[in-house]
Amino acid sequence: MRVINLGPDPSLAYRPEYPLQEGKDKSQFRNFESGDLFERVFNTYKLMHKHQTLDFVKQKHVEWAGCTHSRMTVMESIDRLDQLIDESDPDVDFPNSFHAFQTAEGIRREHPDKDWFQLVGLIHDIGKIMALWGEPQWAVVGDTYPVGCRFQNAIVFRDSTFVDNPDDKNSSLNTECGIYETHCGLDNVLMSWGHDEYLYQVMKFNKCPIPEEGLYMIRFHSFYPWHTHGNYMHLCNEKDLKMLPWVKEFNKFDLYTKSTDLPDVEQLKPYYQSLIDKYCPGVLSW
Repeated sequence: MRVINLGPDPSLAYRPEYPLQEGKDKSQFRNFESGDLFERVFNTYKLMHKHQTLDFVKQKHVEWAGCTHSRMTVMESIDRLDQLIDESDPDVDFPNSFHAFQTAEGIRREHPDKDWFQLVGLIHDIGKIMALWGEPQWAVVGDTYPVGCRFQNAIVFRDSTFVDNPDDKNSSLNTECGIYETHCGLDNVLMSWGHDEYLYQVMKFNKCPIPEEGLYMIRFHSFYPWHTHGNYMHLCNEKDLKMLPWVKEFNKFDLYTKSTDLPDVEQLKPYYQSLIDKYCPGVLSW
């Protein structure tokens, strides 16, 4: 059932500048109020916000952080995203593999000297492969947010989708800091489980030498309540604040390069394979 009076996504007022396609307006991105994909998107978030509890997230770390599910190359994982359409994304309805190359190429145009940044653009969503291994999409895709403390107002559909989440009624978890200390740092905060945290764990497990700025982009690029709306600053330390501009810079390309003008993936693959060989070579554990 469609929910009315949700109001526009607050990030409309805070979007970073990016040269958009001709005829494309920023208000057309991240529309959580209407559109052809609204029902699909809303239902995905409703399930996420019901089931993603502190205990659930802890269990997912046990299941996935050990990287025992498969072994494959990074390019193989990108190719498998041909099978995935992100059910939480109101902007696109085509396989996620195309978005990987769109993001990477946007970064390559503006940051030709930062090959690690381009690589992050390519791989940032490949943790979504969990959805091909049996995880429901509400535990893989979508915006992320901390669990173990009060759910803040900037979370998408905050007012209408948390009514069945037991943590929202738990007095010990429903305070501003919850189980955390003020300025404890995001490294010490458990986020709702999804592809961001999973890929971060994969990169760390396989000792891929991506700079810390890139690892932050991977781990927090879906944390819109933080990097776009300014929520959860009370949990941040100096390191988080130093990394925030990098995450914001990445967000420009992650969001505004989405287009039905799909890239020639086969033509681009040799260049990006060279970056994979430099930072994430060979067969990785997943």
